[in-house]
Amino acid sequence: MAGEELLVDVEGRTLRISNLDKVMYPATGTTKGEVLQYYARIAPTLLPHLADRAVTRIRWPHGTGGSSFFEKNAPGGTPSWVRTVSVPTTGSRGESRHGDRLVFPVVDDLATLTWLANLAALELHVHQWRVGRNGRPRNADRIVIDLDPGDPAGLHECCQVALLVRERLAERGLEARPVTSGSKGLHLYATLPRRLAPADSTELAKQVAEELSAAHPRRVTATMTKARRGGKVFLDWSQNAGSKTTITPYSLRGRERPYVAAPVSWGEVEAGAEDPLGLEQLRFEEVVERVEERGDLFADPS
Repeated sequence: MAGEELLVDVEGRTLRISNLDKVMYPATGTTKGEVLQYYARIAPTLLPHLADRAVTRIRWPHGTGGSSFFEKNAPGGTPSWVRTVSVPTTGSRGESRHGDRLVFPVVDDLATLTWLANLAALELHVHQWRVGRNGRPRNADRIVIDLDPGDPAGLHECCQVALLVRERLAERGLEARPVTSGSKGLHLYATLPRRLAPADSTELAKQVAEELSAAHPRRVTATMTKARRGGKVFLDWSQNAGSKTTITPYSLRGRERPYVAAPVSWGEVEAGAEDPLGLEQLRFEEVVERVEERGDLFADPS
């Protein structure tokens, strides 16, 4: 029943779970209980990708039909057993600013993941760096390029451009892994052979974006100005900055329907490049089935 609270044991942690019948996605009637069930089922696959990464959340207290808010700091009432890391606040160039710090949660286990899902934290966003054993941010261990289509371009055009990005990354010895964003576009990740300072990993992604923008100006843009994106795919390289985050693979999105940032195969991307209906954003039920059948498509090939 709405408003009912339950005490549940999650891997030895006692959690107070509430409002399991609350509708989080009005378009599909998806409830908070179903959201919690999804995160519990996907946790063995998701948790390794969250390991040692500070997590920014987007919360929808009244479901996706209501308002949402970003949350970086661990909220009041955070259980004492939740791991947190204190990270310097950085400016746009990655420099520490005024000694301010943010205290992020780190999602190391199912109990922490369940606690956040119970707070209606549908979206989990992470940086491209991990925290070391000393609790300090390390340099980036991967880069990400966000392919964001400008109307009337869509996922079909993103797939076509993704093949071009894959080639440019391969020229640099980097193997890209595609993830549908759960919104409109695609994310391409590549593990770095050695860690890079965020300024350097950002510059690497920017070079790729600008090269493709110059080579394919009618299809690709590396410019953030929305007025210049119409019908093109914007290659957002900026999410590699030390202070920026990207939706983690396997996270739900706070959209009209319960879509997921879902890893896909290059064969699926190639199908999407050929056929406008060859690849679509995936719902949470589909993602669970795919993982059960095909394993983790985002697993690092190295």
